[in-house]
Amino acid sequence: MALNRPAVIILTESALDAARRAAAALDDAEIHGLERRVDGCAVTFADAGEHLRALFAAGRPIVAVFSLGALVRLLAPVLGDKRSDPPVVVLSEDGAHVIPVLGGHHGANDLARRIADALGGTAAVTTAGDLRFGVALDAPPAGWVLADPGAAKAVMADLLAGASVRLDGSAPWIETSSLPIASNGEVIITVTAKARHPGPRELVYHPQSLVVGVGCERGCPPDELIAHVGQALADAGLAPQAVAAVVSLDLKADEPAVHAVAAALGVPARFFSAAALEAETPRLANPSDTVFAEVGCHGVAEGAALAAAGPDGALVVAKVKSQRATCAVALSSQPVDPATVGQARGHLAVVGIGPGSEAWRSPEASALIGAADDLVGYSLYLDLVDDLARGKTRHDFPLGGEEDRVRHALELAGQGRAVALVCSGDAGIYAMAALVYELLDRGEGGVSAAARRAAVTVAPGISALQAAAARAGAPLGHDFCAISLSDLLTPWAVIERRIRAAADGDFVVAFYNPVSMRRRTQLARAREILLTRRAPATPVILAANLGRPGETRSIVNLGDLDVDQVDMLTVVIVGSSETRVLRRGDGIDYVYTPRGYAAKADRELAS
Repeated sequence: MALNRPAVIILTESALDAARRAAAALDDAEIHGLERRVDGCAVTFADAGEHLRALFAAGRPIVAVFSLGALVRLLAPVLGDKRSDPPVVVLSEDGAHVIPVLGGHHGANDLARRIADALGGTAAVTTAGDLRFGVALDAPPAGWVLADPGAAKAVMADLLAGASVRLDGSAPWIETSSLPIASNGEVIITVTAKARHPGPRELVYHPQSLVVGVGCERGCPPDELIAHVGQALADAGLAPQAVAAVVSLDLKADEPAVHAVAAALGVPARFFSAAALEAETPRLANPSDTVFAEVGCHGVAEGAALAAAGPDGALVVAKVKSQRATCAVALSSQPVDPATVGQARGHLAVVGIGPGSEAWRSPEASALIGAADDLVGYSLYLDLVDDLARGKTRHDFPLGGEEDRVRHALELAGQGRAVALVCSGDAGIYAMAALVYELLDRGEGGVSAAARRAAVTVAPGISALQAAAARAGAPLGHDFCAISLSDLLTPWAVIERRIRAAADGDFVVAFYNPVSMRRRTQLARAREILLTRRAPATPVILAANLGRPGETRSIVNLGDLDVDQVDMLTVVIVGSSETRVLRRGDGIDYVYTPRGYAAKADRELAS
């Protein structure tokens, strides 16, 4: 789930209509409902307090369609610094009243107004600056940074008491507000990209109009580049808060030092092709034929900075060198939106969604899917995350063709996109994660150079063997192994050798891909091999559609295992010689494999 996606929280069925209208007004909102009282919600939860506090801690905007008092009591344990509060809004069930509760200047006031406009209600905005002047001085718009946020409260108090403002510099969002601007104002608002310590009754705003271009040798120490950029800014008297982005050549998209500088400045890293940087050659202060011979453009640091600053931008720091790096700084006439310049380093998240139900999907997996631009996967798996797919481009693939699927995901990431490759179960267990790294390892025979520079994250999921074991009891309580019976990629002779080794080692065995429409003999042969080492009464768990509608789970004896009891969606877990079946008072059988605690206790008593 995207971290900035509003969550509309309801506790009763009667609030569902207002929640749906609020969610529609906010475009990308999702409705979360208390599971024992509300049906038909994208997300359900069992404990309202835990769920709300988790959303709050994750920075998710919250719209609560229940009483303000209840909301305050539920969130009270996690309330802290107001500057870090996410937007929290309360909406009455009749839609008549919308109250920004927390994070008014972080989006709650705007959320309240949007909901009120759509529902015909009233937004009860109470922040004084918004009401009097139509502006929040402690929360400047995107592209602007307040140098000392702590000074805003005192300045706002002076303004509310009748003081006027002297504006030094240009800031359209201030000029169009209702602030009392006068040439001899008692309060000073200074707008500058220069480093400046505010004086008494002064606020300093930095427009993020600086762009830092960097180049470096492969493997440049991050500390060296961070120090080099910091020194260049300091020598020029420029404010680090005025930097909008760190930019470079696309060949450096996977260079740790470049990303370390961006992280140190708290801004994105963006990248340009050599052709885009070569177009800036007429504006370079230090063109280099040597650089052109190496990378195809006459300047990396200067060219990237100028390309990002735009045609009206200019160098304010020409290229300066350290031992292994260069940097340059360009100034634009207005704040730079990093999303509009160059290209981000692409990111591929290889996500295991577990058996498919939202309840068994990890928060990390949901967050990575929510943050993606593109979703790639087998159509059934993408359907299982449909609650997170709104506004994203789906790339559906049929069953099979795994290499085409993975290559497509990597190439999308190579274009600078955020991509989620969706897998069932755990992405690293008989799934796509290994193939991602295999294609990256093939070099030119795998994927493009741009795709090889993309970042890769693997998010674990609940595997089929874990889900089956949990439903059946604890069969994996001691040593176990997993073996796929599919011989599409592994010769059957190799598979059979592994089955014999598992039998000799007395491992609990989880069989993946036990049968298919055309492959019906392998499971029967595996049964024969295991029976040479195990009793016919050895328990076998058969589980299918775990965590989804149509879930089945049964226990049979190894000697009675019939291939016709199994389909391609079934996980088969065969116990070891130590695995036991326990029938409880409810008449249900559970399977477990003891680790030897009873024997340990006997030894301790004997000693």
